Amino acid sequence: MNESLDSLHNGPESQRYRKLYEMLLEAIPSSVLLIDRDIRIALANRNFLEKNRLTLADTIGNRLDAVFPAIIIDQMNFPGRIRQVFEKGFRIKGERMTYRAPGIPLRIYYYSILPFSWRGGVELAMLLMDDVTEQVRLSEEVRRVERHLASVVESAQDIVLSTDMQGQILTWNTAAEKLSGFTLHAVRGRNFFDFCAEDHQGEMKRIFVNLQAGKEAQMAELDLKTKDNGRIPVSWICSPMKDHLGQTAGVVAVGRDLTERCKFEAQLLQSQKLAALGVMAGGIAHEIRNPLAVCGSAAQFIMEDDISPEFRRECAQKIYTGIQRASMIIENLLRFARPSVKPDIKKINLNALLEETLSLVTNQARIQKIELRVQLPPEPVLINGMEALLQQAFMNLLLNAIKAMPDGGVLSLTLGKTDGEAWISINDTGQGIAPRDLHNIFDPFYTTAPVGQGTGLGLSICYSIIQQHFGTISVDSAAAQGSTFVVRLPLL
Repeated sequence: MNESLDSLHNGPESQRYRKLYEMLLEAIPSSVLLIDRDIRIALANRNFLEKNRLTLADTIGNRLDAVFPAIIIDQMNFPGRIRQVFEKGFRIKGERMTYRAPGIPLRIYYYSILPFSWRGGVELAMLLMDDVTEQVRLSEEVRRVERHLASVVESAQDIVLSTDMQGQILTWNTAAEKLSGFTLHAVRGRNFFDFCAEDHQGEMKRIFVNLQAGKEAQMAELDLKTKDNGRIPVSWICSPMKDHLGQTAGVVAVGRDLTERCKFEAQLLQSQKLAALGVMAGGIAHEIRNPLAVCGSAAQFIMEDDISPEFRRECAQKIYTGIQRASMIIENLLRFARPSVKPDIKKINLNALLEETLSLVTNQARIQKIELRVQLPPEPVLINGMEALLQQAFMNLLLNAIKAMPDGGVLSLTLGKTDGEAWISINDTGQGIAPRDLHNIFDPFYTTAPVGQGTGLGLSICYSIIQQHFGTISVDSAAAQGSTFVVRLPLL
């Protein structure tokens, strides 16, 4: 029976298995050494020889300390560990080794020592070494990049946080902790919306819905709640956070504290108010001084005894006219400051209102040889508003256009609607507005008209009336090329 087994091992079948074994050994990506009890190398695969630039003659039959540097043998205690494998038959797995062969860069291996048992005894020890140099280098590079990114986020003066798609907070940097007073431990896992001001939570939720729908980065200025129940104005940029498949897995929100900017804007607004007050005070003084001077002179003449009745009546008429002019200036000023004390808001058909307003200026336009071109849509254009005030605003714009064409021209008025708004365009072919004046025409008491021919309140009142109706008014003009005023009002 034993003779038949020996013949089997030495026969063609044995050679076949040996060749298969050698192919598998050469195909293994690990370095493999078989070591006998004398700590000599009995077999080495191609991977080991190539990585260490050795030949079979330099390796087979040599002791382990002739192949590996002595420092490796001592540090890893290979002889002692291999003897333990022979004596006790257990395996040693998962040890790390740093190895540098002569002329070869530093390499890092994980090695295992396995017993090869046959007929109840350990005949050979198998040393398996896996080169993990690149994996270790990549993992260290990844850790370095992670530390760098974490340092950038933590060093940023802006709020940087991340959430999942439902708004649950994942990260919360140092700036967020300082500004809000909430630590990462206090906010992690809680919903980000809860830390937005109550009246801004709906807008932040809408941003998250847009990001879930695949839209790009969303921007908004929304207040952040603080631990002491305060609120901080913050400018947010919320961007989708992609996973390795390119799918949106969360949201990254970067917020900038706007507290200082808001203070600066408030100071700037206050300075602008004071500047406007100075201009207004100067305008009032200039406009009222003239009629008062006339009234004063006429009153002095009236006090004289030796004047004729005709001259006395003339002086009285001048006083009356001066008082009327001063009263008109004050009335316009009050209308500019408070366009309507008792608003009478109702449904208005802009078509009818503009037709009625045009009828009031048609004669004046005809006298000045001005051609009127009107384009009104056939269907009614309805808005909510105060009819008298809107008619006053459009009357001012039309009269200004007529005044800009003393030698005749074309006055065009067009009414249309788009995107929930009604728009009214009033265009003239007159003198136009110089660039230096264009940004000041809506300021109170700013006028380019000759002294005594304008108060500078007309366009200011128009601007105030349109704003009161939640609309806008803009102008496009150039000197000697005419002007176009466009009023936009929300549709009913």
